[in-house]
Amino acid sequence: MADAGMAVVQEQFGCSVCLEILKDPVTIPCGHSYCAECIENCWDRGVYSCPQCRETFSPRPALRTNVVLAEVVKKLGKTGLGAASPPTPPPPPPPACCPAGPGDVPCDACPAVKMRAVKSCLVCLVSYCEAHLRLHQEVIPGNRHRLVRADVGRLQEIVCGAHGMPRNVYCRRDRECVCYLCILDGHRGHDTVSTAAERKEKQDQLGMTRGLFQQRIGEKEQELFNLRQAVDSLKRSAQGVAEDSERAFAELGRALGRAGSRVRDLLDGHSRALEGRSTVLLQRLEREIAELRGRDAELSRLAQTEDHVHFLQSYQSVCACPGAGDLPSFTVNPDASLGAVGTTVHELKRRIADMCKEDLVKISRIVTEAALQSFRIPEPRTRAEFLQYSSQLTLDPKTAHRQLCLSEGNRGVTWSEWTQTCPRLPERFDGCWQVLGREGLSGTRYYWEVEWSGEGAQIGAAYKGIGRKGKGPDCRLGHSDKSWSLTCSGSGCCFWHGNEKTAVTALPTCRIGVYLDHDAGILSFYSVSGEGMTLLHRVQTTFTEPLYLGFGFCGSGAAKGCTPVSSVALCALE
Repeated sequence: MADAGMAVVQEQFGCSVCLEILKDPVTIPCGHSYCAECIENCWDRGVYSCPQCRETFSPRPALRTNVVLAEVVKKLGKTGLGAASPPTPPPPPPPACCPAGPGDVPCDACPAVKMRAVKSCLVCLVSYCEAHLRLHQEVIPGNRHRLVRADVGRLQEIVCGAHGMPRNVYCRRDRECVCYLCILDGHRGHDTVSTAAERKEKQDQLGMTRGLFQQRIGEKEQELFNLRQAVDSLKRSAQGVAEDSERAFAELGRALGRAGSRVRDLLDGHSRALEGRSTVLLQRLEREIAELRGRDAELSRLAQTEDHVHFLQSYQSVCACPGAGDLPSFTVNPDASLGAVGTTVHELKRRIADMCKEDLVKISRIVTEAALQSFRIPEPRTRAEFLQYSSQLTLDPKTAHRQLCLSEGNRGVTWSEWTQTCPRLPERFDGCWQVLGREGLSGTRYYWEVEWSGEGAQIGAAYKGIGRKGKGPDCRLGHSDKSWSLTCSGSGCCFWHGNEKTAVTALPTCRIGVYLDHDAGILSFYSVSGEGMTLLHRVQTTFTEPLYLGFGFCGSGAAKGCTPVSSVALCALE
């Protein structure tokens, strides 16, 4: 009964790869189930197919535990069926469900249909399927023979292709693993040791190297911690300065508000005093006018009387004219205007605005210098690092000389012997075969690459204020303090700035890389070949304005109007 139960268990819950009860059973998309380790080993060879139905999958499926099967197998193990095994099992025949397929290592012990090998013996130099591997382990018990996972590539690494023997010897002179026959063949007299001895020595060196790596990791982690601490400290400092500045500006606003209120109070007080003084004068004038009107009415009545005696007796008292002292005495000064107050206030406003503008420029410079001094990011060293700062730049057609033809979406320029019809603009070069970029570069890092051809080309950068009219030094790239230029030709290159020439020993390639760190004042030119870069010239200065890339042409060929035609183009960078 135990044998029958075991047969049922093996048939229903066995793995067709290892021929054992499923361990950590997983189900693949086609529906078949295997041990997780078995199917992983099968798929590690790069072919994702089912060992039974040979259905292939792409991409490699994610394996998940079959919970139901796992519970069943677990219960079978508790009942003893899963752990039971026949007392003396006969050698099972190679399972017909696992024949060797493309990319598999065939079993060398299978007589007819070659099954997929799972292990290779480095002593026997034979690969075994699961069934014959058990026979091998019964004949040679223990670990006297070294077994490795069957893999075509691994066998080619382990077994000598010339002699078919294991590579158990390491040649220190040629730094390769060889077999014993190779010592007598191509490695005679070389310093050789066993691979195990060399592994032990290299293992010790590996431990030392790991120690250095771990030390380096510790140092970098400490640097990272210090950097984060410094950044937090600087952020707190900047936040504190920002809050203090905000309070100062708020207090300044309140002070200006108080000054405005004070001026308003002064003017209101002046208005009240003026009104009080004028009220007395107005009341006095009104009384005098009323008195004069009353006497005028008496004179009118006296003039109309018919009694001569009454007229004459009343004339002296009624017709007496009021004296000058009887009239109110006051003066009005038309020049006593308050317009000067408004002028003074506007002048104060202008002075404050000018002071704010000057101080803001000073504050901006201080902040920029502090940012540069706080952290200095190392300059790029490889082309991959330079490409992190690649910029999509273009040329400005308004600046191009009339003998320069722009192309490739204003990213390329070619010299032409024909003069084009172009508007006469103040930005256009009219004496030098030159063109500037459209974008002003400042405040960060930039990198671009240029391909040039022909007899000669100038690659550089300039301030916007470079001269445009004529052929004088102030208009030519590199011949003034407002421009920098690398002049390339078939015979070599040189650097120009401030009308001074600097020889460059390295030869340029047809591709030139330009790196600009505007804040740090760095402008570098590199000769680019593949992923390699050779420094041609490096400028360290202080840039006070945005820079514009510049291209120019020179050489006798262009001057004579003959070939080869020179051209320069910005490269598309990934």
